[in-house]
Amino acid sequence: MPVNWREHIVSTPDVLRGKPRIKGTRIPVGLILGYLASNNTVEQIIDEFPDISKEQIAACLDYARDLSDFETVA
Repeated sequence: MPVNWREHIVSTPDVLRGKPRIKGTRIPVGLILGYLASNNTVEQIIDEFPDISKEQIAACLDYARDLSDFETVA
């Protein structure tokens, strides 16, 4: 499902020390990515965190994809 992570992921210095999180929550993107990396299904994650949606979980993956495309010039 195509999703624009910028609509669902925020980072503000006053919440979670600026770590990216799902908008409207204190759930860090890294936590959701960890659940996915541990082979949890989207449904299992939603059972654990009922305040988030499938679209927000997809946004976490889209965010990670964008980060992996980031290039640095040395």
